[in-house]
Amino acid sequence: MYIAVVDGQGGGIGRVIINRVRSEFGNAVDILAIGTNAQATAVMLRAGANEGATGENALICNINEVALILGPLSIILPNSMKGELTPKMAKRVVASRARKILLPIHQNNIDLVGIHSEPLPHMVEALVMQMKQYIDDGGRE
Repeated sequence: MYIAVVDGQGGGIGRVIINRVRSEFGNAVDILAIGTNAQATAVMLRAGANEGATGENALICNINEVALILGPLSIILPNSMKGELTPKMAKRVVASRARKILLPIHQNNIDLVGIHSEPLPHMVEALVMQMKQYIDDGGRE
């Protein structure tokens, strides 16, 4: 299975996701790290991604090639990550036919009702469990 992990700024959330996905699935998944900047991409590559791509055009050109998109909620919010996530990037992620499993990391001016704040490792664990369910169901909803 070919998946994308999208992150920006320092790439720390993407790193945690990739580390956990690698420990759960090993080489059964190919991971494309898409960073909004070179540092985020490099951090995710060091965490075990198979490939890396950086920036708006890289995301636009590659996001429809994957079955799953993993990352923080901010990857669907235009101008998030201090402006690193462009409106075109957010639109392309949302429009992608790939299944999206996103972490509800707190965003300025956005409150998600019914979502309780959890430590990042707990959220990533839930993300991996949802990913397993998706794979077990044969990639269907």
